[in-house]
Amino acid sequence: MTITSPPASEPLTRQASHHVSQSVFDGSRLRVVLLVEVYDGAQQQFLETYEQLRSHVESVPGHLGEQLCQSIENPSQWLITSEWESAPPFLNWVSSEEHVRMVKPLHSCVRDTRSLRFHVVRETGHPGAGAGTARGGLQTSPRIGDGVIRHALTFTVKPGSEGAVGEILADYASPEPRVDDTTRLCRTSLFLHGNRVVRAIEVRGDLLAALRHVAEQPEVRAVEEAINPYLEQVRDLGDPESARVFYTRAALPAVHHVTAGEEDPAARRQALSYPARPGCGMRLARLLADRDEAAADDPHSPVLCSTIFQRDDVVVRMVDVRGRLDAGDPSVSLGLTDPAQVAELTTLLDGPAGTAGPAPAGGDLTRALGGARMELVTDRRSPGA
Repeated sequence: MTITSPPASEPLTRQASHHVSQSVFDGSRLRVVLLVEVYDGAQQQFLETYEQLRSHVESVPGHLGEQLCQSIENPSQWLITSEWESAPPFLNWVSSEEHVRMVKPLHSCVRDTRSLRFHVVRETGHPGAGAGTARGGLQTSPRIGDGVIRHALTFTVKPGSEGAVGEILADYASPEPRVDDTTRLCRTSLFLHGNRVVRAIEVRGDLLAALRHVAEQPEVRAVEEAINPYLEQVRDLGDPESARVFYTRAALPAVHHVTAGEEDPAARRQALSYPARPGCGMRLARLLADRDEAAADDPHSPVLCSTIFQRDDVVVRMVDVRGRLDAGDPSVSLGLTDPAQVAELTTLLDGPAGTAGPAPAGGDLTRALGGARMELVTDRRSPGA
């Protein structure tokens, strides 16, 4: 048995900065593990539904293959593993409306699911077989994290209701931060940009357990019911299927997190919204990730850490900065100090700014910063976080 890793002279993936603790952009293969608990007597229905899904996903770009496994101890427990060339193709697929529609029949025969996603760091193979070269790269080195999982939800409200929604979201009692012995809520940050709401959370421990815990808290349930009349997407939180579809569409995964490796108690949390042109969301997120990695090595940068969230063409960059976001160079605050990348940004953005041409001047960048800046509704840390 041989443990295969990338040759030093021929890196198979992009080498990430040592400041990066989370990223989908290193080019390495992705292994997705889905743990499924099937209702008793529903195995045949589950198999038939899975076959329909499998026959379609085989044609999805970036999909390499998968396995369906049944527990030898409990026939109600199933495991689906799939392999992808890299994380972006999988994320594009799993966030698509087509995927939401195709997995809907599974919900009637599945009691519980849990999805886990891993980049491939090492693998076994035969000497000289070139494992990892034909099907994508391996993660070049393990990333060092801070024990915090970052995730966000986003949804839109009816135009004109932003003020009322902002008041509701700013004025509620914080839920109990302790989930269990191993999981704790650390921080919740809420932003508005036009009629779009973004709720970013930081968790230590089990993200799924934390999300379920929050959803069960009376304080949160009261807030969710209060904003229901203002939502553009109709939902019924009393209907598990309606709630599941809403939160599936609302998921805004963190695709990149980088920190400068220092903390400042006076740092301010801000967020910027970069509306991407159709089909350009992932490219835009990667462009911002590249610049944030470079900024992490600059001791003069006001940005202490950055988290990029992306789903489809919604790209949000949340940053902790020294001082005011608009106090310095707007290109630094936007995360684009390279003139060539500023020019590239204009080709990826949706709206009047998204036009090809020379890099924007300082005044244009200032206007772009003002247009991208999100309104901070609330930023709460749990005690001891």
